[in-house]
Amino acid sequence: MAEVLPPVAERRPVTTEHHGRTRVDEYDWLRAKGEPEVTAHLEAENAYTQARTAHLADLRGRIFEEIKARTRETDLSVPTRNRGHWYYGRSFEGREYGASCRVPVTDPEDWTPPRPAEDCAPDQPALPGEEVLLDLDALAEGHEFFSLGGSSISPDGTRLAWSVDTVGDERYTIRVKDLAAGTDLPDVIQGAIGGATWDRAGEHLYYTTVDDSWRSDKIWRHRLGTAQADDELVHHETDGRFFVGVGRSRSDRFIMVVSGSKTTSEYHYLDADAPELGLQVFLPREEGLEYSLDHARIAGEDVFLVLHNGSGADFELATAPARPTPREEWTPLIPHDPAVRLEDVDAFAGHLVVHQRSEGLTQLRIVELGPDGPGDDYLVEFDHEVYTVGSGGNPGFDQPTVRLGYTTMAVPSSVYDYDVRTRELTLLRQTPVLGGYDPEDYEEHRLWATAEDGVQVPISIVCRRDARVDGAGPLPTLLYGYGAYEASMDPYFSVARLSLLDRGAAFAIAHVRGGGEMGRHWYDDGKLFAKQHTFSDFVACARHLVETGWSSPDTLVAEGASAGGLLMGAVANQAPELFAGIAAGVPFVDNLTTMLDATLPLTVTEYDEWGNPEGDPEVYDYIAAYAPYDNVAAVRYPAILAETSLNDTRVLYVEPAKWVARLRHTALNGEDVLLRTEMSAGHGGVSGRYKAWHDRAFALAWMLDRMGLAEVEPRS
Repeated sequence: MAEVLPPVAERRPVTTEHHGRTRVDEYDWLRAKGEPEVTAHLEAENAYTQARTAHLADLRGRIFEEIKARTRETDLSVPTRNRGHWYYGRSFEGREYGASCRVPVTDPEDWTPPRPAEDCAPDQPALPGEEVLLDLDALAEGHEFFSLGGSSISPDGTRLAWSVDTVGDERYTIRVKDLAAGTDLPDVIQGAIGGATWDRAGEHLYYTTVDDSWRSDKIWRHRLGTAQADDELVHHETDGRFFVGVGRSRSDRFIMVVSGSKTTSEYHYLDADAPELGLQVFLPREEGLEYSLDHARIAGEDVFLVLHNGSGADFELATAPARPTPREEWTPLIPHDPAVRLEDVDAFAGHLVVHQRSEGLTQLRIVELGPDGPGDDYLVEFDHEVYTVGSGGNPGFDQPTVRLGYTTMAVPSSVYDYDVRTRELTLLRQTPVLGGYDPEDYEEHRLWATAEDGVQVPISIVCRRDARVDGAGPLPTLLYGYGAYEASMDPYFSVARLSLLDRGAAFAIAHVRGGGEMGRHWYDDGKLFAKQHTFSDFVACARHLVETGWSSPDTLVAEGASAGGLLMGAVANQAPELFAGIAAGVPFVDNLTTMLDATLPLTVTEYDEWGNPEGDPEVYDYIAAYAPYDNVAAVRYPAILAETSLNDTRVLYVEPAKWVARLRHTALNGEDVLLRTEMSAGHGGVSGRYKAWHDRAFALAWMLDRMGLAEVEPRS
């Protein structure tokens, strides 16, 4: 390896000035995507990374085979009932992509999902009467990248709107399939973001497009059988801080159009019972007021459920008349409680499902609806110390059951039905892990680290029980973090992670500020002028693992992606001595440059998260003090693996490319910094499960090498 020379990017200084502050950027020329010299440089970096990790090729192959051996490749999901059909997905051994299928409901009174045959051949139906809606493997043929944006069945069940991205830039093409004929209609909608929403009559589709800065700003209505050029612009959001989206209430009565920034929201709705009124605004936006809207029927009255922060930072659930309504006419249903963060609510004919979190854990709350109004109000209980629960796959307004998902870091993803009538919780399926996996072989804990300002920061950690025998000493540990956008990194199970755990490593999640694990204040204390808390919290978690004997700096590896990649870049600068390696995925490491350019994707909409350094010198100075690219120093860094994608529209490939170039030039061990660029992928990486497994095997092998476990055989 000593003979392998790293690529050296030419230094071409570009000087900029803001608020009297001067910056010099030697590598901005790498921004010219598609230019031969830029492509050549990225390919040279890929070649260097392959050469520097060539000794891990066998380990990568073994990890891939371990993931494959633990995964039931020919598999099926639990069917979900939507009107007259049960819908489910199938996957097949040897195929990158699966298929979506359905069968008719045979007994309208029975909500017990049918059990598809798990061992049937790909060309055989898993259930009698099976209809294949989309064969994704066939649709992906001939495309190096393939991503299904969404699929939506028409209200009468006869047509399917589906969207696909074959580039990786998250701009989708929507088509409509006639399910009886098995062919697509002539309708083609290009340049959409995500999927499409049907109106109640099944005659129109609503969809969203983005502007040049990749901000979703327009909602369109497409009438089936017409050209896209004739589509009606329903709503245009002109404020650059706001995104827009569209959906349909579970009751089918309302089309909802939401405009939202990081701090403010506004809902418009279209009432299918009174379409002549057009799109109406429920409550005009008020700076700092966030709310969401859903339709419910309570005690025989049509109402809107309003989840809002007008009464407190952790939100309150209120009801309001199903019409434009001022705040003084909202009636609290679940009052604000600073110990409980209300995150979402789903309305059904007989009950409400409230998604909330308390003490760092997710919870599902049931509010039963009787003829006289709300009745019993309680939590669905679980036993584990650290877990994640959420509901999903509940399209039916009149359904008496709640489909929910449950997992821990040792318990594979599990699907339950909760019957509100009987209060019975039924396990329908737990994701199979082949090879004799037993969750009891692993232990999970919630630890607490003390941050610089005395705040207690939770850590979730898992390892094999036999890895912590007396005298074993510190464990090599992978510490994961994110810390932005109030996105909570809740505990989850991973088949691929077993390749770490079974070699004696531990896996931990640092629930740092900037996320939402501990409520809205946790987010507020980790953004804008409090962003440094995110980084110091992560460092505090790493120190806690070391000081309490869980791990040691020579075997502790950190990982984060996107905004978590910014976290990785910051802690690499601020505490390089704590880590043996840092893995940064699609890392937002040149955030000062990005936030200074309002023409770039997402910049203006991100002002409420990071601040506006172009308009405020204090913001400029604050970001400049922590921005990873701006603070690279002539010190010894941990080994770094940066992974990115050429077609990423969220975090442009140029950010990690520049970061690596500057580290390579400045760090005392720049040769230990690696860049790996997927040349045909987007923000989420490659498409296809086998490609994704190979990608993860690459990163895991590198991590195990940094932990000193590359030669260790996994325990069974």
